[in-house]
Amino acid sequence: MQREVLLTGIGGQGIQLATALLAAAAVAEGRHAMYFGSYGGMMRGGNSDTTLVLGDDPIESPPTIGSAWSALVLHPAHASGVYSRLHDDGLLVLNTSLCDPVDTPTVGRLVPVSASELAASSGNTSAVTMIALGAYAAATAVAGLDTLLAEADRVLPPYRRQHVEGIRGALRTGHAHAGPALRAWPVHA
Repeated sequence: MQREVLLTGIGGQGIQLATALLAAAAVAEGRHAMYFGSYGGMMRGGNSDTTLVLGDDPIESPPTIGSAWSALVLHPAHASGVYSRLHDDGLLVLNTSLCDPVDTPTVGRLVPVSASELAASSGNTSAVTMIALGAYAAATAVAGLDTLLAEADRVLPPYRRQHVEGIRGALRTGHAHAGPALRAWPVHA
């Protein structure tokens, strides 16, 4: 089984870090992962996009995909490319603080999370993407919250380790705002 995840936002929101964290958590839970990130020439404000492919077996080709099972959209500026690639029955985690659900495609499951507002109210305005990632984990069960929390310290570069508790708090906040899970993987008895 294989699942594809697209993430989009703007530079400075932590899209690249969130993808690395989700990939590391999936690998820690016994899955295989491969991801590709791209971003515009600006450090902040330009596009930031990633494609992550997760599977039960090794991923044999680069994660350049035409369509995806799920997506996280954190900013509307570059969302149209993600919307056009999302399966009709896919799952979309949407930052409703910035993105209007009316402007999104019809999907199998929309997970609205006001990530920017939640981040601002927590006093951690840089936590937007981690809040959305926590909601994604709860909504899909791609990786467990405990695994994400454990892997957060491992994926952070040494010069950002002081932010680990803020990231963990943001993951917990998002996880609490997602609702019931649409299981990404079949449950084996």
